[in-house]
Amino acid sequence: MNIYIYIIRRLAYLIPVLLGVCLIIFLLFNVVAGDPTAVLLGKHPTAKQMAELRHELGIDKPMVYQYLDIVKSAFTFDFGRSWATKQQISSMLKRGALPSLTVSVPAFVLATILAISISLLVAYFRGKFIDKAVVFVCVMLMSISSLVYILFGQWALAYHLGVFEIAGYDEGFPNFIPYVLLPILIWVVISVGPDVRFYRTVMLDEIYQDYVRTARAKGVGEKMILFKHVLKNAMIPIVTFVIIRIPFLILGALLIESFFSIPGLGGITLKAINNNDFPVIKAMTVLSAVAYMVFSVVTDVVYTVVDPRVRLK
Repeated sequence: MNIYIYIIRRLAYLIPVLLGVCLIIFLLFNVVAGDPTAVLLGKHPTAKQMAELRHELGIDKPMVYQYLDIVKSAFTFDFGRSWATKQQISSMLKRGALPSLTVSVPAFVLATILAISISLLVAYFRGKFIDKAVVFVCVMLMSISSLVYILFGQWALAYHLGVFEIAGYDEGFPNFIPYVLLPILIWVVISVGPDVRFYRTVMLDEIYQDYVRTARAKGVGEKMILFKHVLKNAMIPIVTFVIIRIPFLILGALLIESFFSIPGLGGITLKAINNNDFPVIKAMTVLSAVAYMVFSVVTDVVYTVVDPRVRLK
């Protein structure tokens, strides 16, 4: 099948899925969450105050129109105004996207490359001391809360040693670089443990396949088997694991951005949660859902690149 026809067809299939996701988001925020005016107005609001605020926020409209507003925002990315700041949410998200991506993208790329490299190493030395030591370290890293890494990094590496900036952010390249180095380092340390365990499992699953035993019987070297055969055949689960995580980079890291005062999407979302700013929370939820669905299509297309045996249907 032509790849362009396949992409168009898959995107068309996403429309009913997106409508269903918008329905779930609508039910969660407009039905289950209840009346937000009781929270926004504080204790003992009058009926008149609640009615005026409902009208101002647009939540006095029929349920069908409120649902259609969410659907419209999913296709146009016009999410209205924030209840807390009265700013256009789309403008807020545009301002917060770059600071988030300056942290999440380098950290994600470095963590992925490092984890795959370590996984290849331990797969080569499988069952030996280095393999067991790496697994032990990965489990230990995963057992420690991310909050501990953040606080320790700020206290030891930034405050005492002065190697990094403690917190803050400066717009423009390369002004932001000193402020994102420590958050990137912490992100990599937090991610590398679970990533190595996953990639290691994928590598070992391939190593014990029949084609590897056949290659050994033909006299192919272990390094050649590992890099030419095992890594190539392990790319399907690796690609799935990597690409499906890309949409979540948009959100950034809530804790990291909050503790390091990075004005990214993670910080915006955290402030919205603290302020009961439902439009911003809904916007981030819709944006994450759309990104996840789009990248699921990207994953299928990339399959055909990394494995010619895969055919699009």
